[in-house]
Amino acid sequence: MRELILKMFMSLDGFVGSADGGNSWMINPDPVAKAWGVERARDAGLHVMGSRTFRDMVSYWPVSTDDYAPPMNQIPKAVFSKQGPAILDAARAVLETSDALQPGAESWADAYVASGDLTEEVAKLKAQDGKPMFAYGGAAFARSLVAQGLVDQFDLMVHPIALGQGLPIFTELTQPRRLTLVDSKPFPKGSILQTYRPA
Repeated sequence: MRELILKMFMSLDGFVGSADGGNSWMINPDPVAKAWGVERARDAGLHVMGSRTFRDMVSYWPVSTDDYAPPMNQIPKAVFSKQGPAILDAARAVLETSDALQPGAESWADAYVASGDLTEEVAKLKAQDGKPMFAYGGAAFARSLVAQGLVDQFDLMVHPIALGQGLPIFTELTQPRRLTLVDSKPFPKGSILQTYRPA
């Protein structure tokens, strides 16, 4: 059995995206936080994401030389999409048209496509052996994971910014859900990683 860890950037006032879906405020110039994040990304056995995030990532990581690129490209992926295997067409297009692919880029076209019931698909992935699954947004996908109680750990990188309005991930809870803080790691530029597990 392996766990599902939800990794999200969050504003001080609890939003994971701007009201217009923008995320430029998430870019963290803190080299200490980035180095930690790259090392943490290597701990994943599977990167899990919704279809919108998959499309965004597949247009960037296969050709990126960013420090995050090796773990993002080389670790297997699962994409949750009602489109079925057609979602992989975006990955194939990048692989066929780019001459600057990074090692492991082909893994995007080999992603497991989960198009069935969310709870059943997550249970199937959790039943496999291996290192934990790291789930990434967007907000709607994260909200669904939270609402169904599928998250075993929340890694929330809280940035020192208040947005005033934006995209939350806890709005579909039918009743309050207690979490236990298991770790808190501050970084020099003001971001704090808050790690929570269900109480």
